[in-house]
Amino acid sequence: MKKFYSVFMLVLVMSILVACGTSNPSTSGSEEQDETEEKKVLVMGTSADFPPFEYIDTAKSEEIIGFDVDIIHALAEKLGYEVEIKDMDFSGLIAALQAGKVDFVMSGMAPTAERKQNVDFTDSYYRSDLVLLFEEDSKITNADDLSGKVLGTQVNSFQEEVAKELNDTVDFTLETRDRTPDLIQELKSKRFDAVIMEEAVAIGYMSTNDNLKTISVPNGETPGTAIAFPKGSELTEEFNTALKEMMDSGEIDELVVKWFVE
Repeated sequence: MKKFYSVFMLVLVMSILVACGTSNPSTSGSEEQDETEEKKVLVMGTSADFPPFEYIDTAKSEEIIGFDVDIIHALAEKLGYEVEIKDMDFSGLIAALQAGKVDFVMSGMAPTAERKQNVDFTDSYYRSDLVLLFEEDSKITNADDLSGKVLGTQVNSFQEEVAKELNDTVDFTLETRDRTPDLIQELKSKRFDAVIMEEAVAIGYMSTNDNLKTISVPNGETPGTAIAFPKGSELTEEFNTALKEMMDSGEIDELVVKWFVE
């Protein structure tokens, strides 16, 4: 009986020692896991049809890439966030933000006075003026030549606002589409005589279509592009500060060269 008791006590002591020896690594692993899980995931709403800001190069992958995408990944790394990008129609981005379906919107979006009534914006980080894009044989030389023609633009965009203002003085038919590639397709199919869009985007399409040309648009100066957050969001100032650091350090300029010049 005494022998059994001694063996039992020995096993008990060894069990306690083993448990004590393994407690720290277990705690350490748990802490490391908590640190990983602490990175908050933010959902970014975008319309991935707007090269070089955000688009999918289907010949290479299904990944959304572009100027805005590089910027937001850099900002997220600086601020300790993970970003999930959700592709949707441009016309539904503000509504998705207001409904809480996304945490912010970054889609080459202009911070117009009308939009500022519904969302908050960071400072603008890039500006590109508007142009008319058309095929050479359309013989358009100025905005007045749009008279009697069909002009296409993206629905709910800043371009649409400028097109409507132009329509007050030039009599043309204005039509909208949800996505930029649809506008280009309509142009190539001769259903549109011209499309109004940002110069940076037009240049991208001209690089792969030799017969496309552009001219400037009256009052086509834009307020630039900015990141949109819900009204009163604490993230606005946080991201704006980091965005300013990127502009001051030259990081934004490097990405401009990468996506708009090279």
